[in-house]
Amino acid sequence: MKVVVDRNKCQDHGQCVFAAPEVFGFDDAGHLAYDPAPDDALLDEVEEAADVCPLQAIRVETGP
Repeated sequence: MKVVVDRNKCQDHGQCVFAAPEVFGFDDAGHLAYDPAPDDALLDEVEEAADVCPLQAIRVETGP
């Protein structure tokens, strides 16, 4: 799985952090940080994070 965050859309609301804290978090400056290639076992959480993003800035890519 690959996670892509559109930094032009993201406003660091943090809804993704609540949905998938193993993948999303904040850096020391308060900006979104994330694992761009999390374990496939976290797919449900990452898809939920993408769904709850108020700006739809998260894209999840699966497959080869």
